[in-house]
Amino acid sequence: MAFLFTPFTVQGLTLRNRIVMPPMAMWSAGDDGLATDWHLAHYAARAMGGVGLIIQEATAVEPRGRISVNDLGLWDDAQVEPLARIVRLCHQQGAAVAPQLAHAGRKAFSPNKGAGPQTIIAPSAMPADEGWEMPEALSLEQIREVVEAFRAAAQRARQAGYDALEVHAAHGYLLHEFLSPLANQRGDSYGGSLENRARLLLEVVDALRAVWPAERPILVRLSATDWSPKGLTLEDTIQVSRWLRDRGVDVIDCSTGGILPCPPPRTGPGYQVSFATEVRRRAAIPTIAVGLITTPELAEDIVSNERADLVAVGRAMLSDPHWALHAAAALRQEVPWPEQYESARPLA
Repeated sequence: MAFLFTPFTVQGLTLRNRIVMPPMAMWSAGDDGLATDWHLAHYAARAMGGVGLIIQEATAVEPRGRISVNDLGLWDDAQVEPLARIVRLCHQQGAAVAPQLAHAGRKAFSPNKGAGPQTIIAPSAMPADEGWEMPEALSLEQIREVVEAFRAAAQRARQAGYDALEVHAAHGYLLHEFLSPLANQRGDSYGGSLENRARLLLEVVDALRAVWPAERPILVRLSATDWSPKGLTLEDTIQVSRWLRDRGVDVIDCSTGGILPCPPPRTGPGYQVSFATEVRRRAAIPTIAVGLITTPELAEDIVSNERADLVAVGRAMLSDPHWALHAAAALRQEVPWPEQYESARPLA
């Protein structure tokens, strides 16, 4: 039996397989942050295609935290029902769903380099890159407002019926900005040591756990390295992952980079998997591996050899909504197909 198609249980949630659709920015909402029929078709297609867990694209916890003005949102009660409709349809097709709760910080309104309808914010008054807008450094009161925005978004996610939450603390967005010494030069209790720089992320997790059911998992996406000698390192990420585990986080989604335009020294199939492996082993927490995982054989190798517990298939799943069903066929694994599509099932 292909290990990729064995169930995975975390807290009270059991996934039908180890395949994850990772969050990928679609920028297809209106400026009201409401999900549309396009989102319904997009996510339902992957649920019908056999994926175990869908992690919905970055979903802003407040308007000034949008990566683009066309991001999905969970900052308003009116946004709940359009998302709940997506969740219900994905559940009918056997997939679990989690929103990625996000705040873009100084990288908000990225297509316009931070120039948007609201003032962008950050741990320190440092722009994301040359030519970007200068962000406003958050006051202590504003930090508390950010925590509250995450908490309120989690409550709305619960109303929408999601199975899990993912917190976006990677790719140069607000929570990653606090974690990284390349973006955080504060002199108060939220800056300096790694413990201080992780304070906001831990406070967000505490706020979520206070309103999110204990049986439903919380995931955190981290950039395991900034690809810079002065930035976050794997050792830092392992320590942060231990703190997150102790605060009730169930899975670490391991990506890399994004704080500065520092590319990895090389890319290729599975180039980030080693980070998921080390976090899993040394922080004793389940992990998701991501990064140019495109073939069933590589995905199977990762999970069967305990390099990660789950694998995220991104661009390949954009190209092929039925990637999971086709992977099962390639690995000679019998899995259910949607009844309506049975005539298209590959012959054994």
